[in-house]
Amino acid sequence: MSEKDSLTTAIAFFQKAHEYQMNGEFDLAIEYYKRSIEVYPTAEAYTFLGWTYSFQGKLQEAIAECKKAIEVDPDFGNPYNDIGAYLIELERYDEAIPWLERATLAKRYEPRYYPHYNLGRVYLIKGMIKKALEEFQKALEIYPDYPLAKEAIDKLKVTLN
Repeated sequence: MSEKDSLTTAIAFFQKAHEYQMNGEFDLAIEYYKRSIEVYPTAEAYTFLGWTYSFQGKLQEAIAECKKAIEVDPDFGNPYNDIGAYLIELERYDEAIPWLERATLAKRYEPRYYPHYNLGRVYLIKGMIKKALEEFQKALEIYPDYPLAKEAIDKLKVTLN
């Protein structure tokens, strides 16, 4: 199979996997993400496979898949943010920070406001109010209508007054 044919097949498997994932059929999604990766490994497929594992509560597996995504394409920011988010769920806040910081600097990443919001969450949990506020504000600079960042800032203002 040519590289072009492999990529076309991998994309078809990826799209089918994503469809299963969005329908809550996680085992089928995992199967098809793995098929996609077998045919043509991409950072996106590894990242979405990790995301699917996270829906099943398998955060260690999710982190492992995101690390594979980074190996394939270190410029792809999504897996850095996802690792940070999974570490937040695991209450490993200090470990989350460098991953989230890397996500903010990634060359290829949309939506770029997520890691700033997640950094804000970590700093807030750690009691670093000023840094939390800065990160929430950075998220709003990127996406002015981001409701979670607006809500976090509003809550902080109430707390600080």
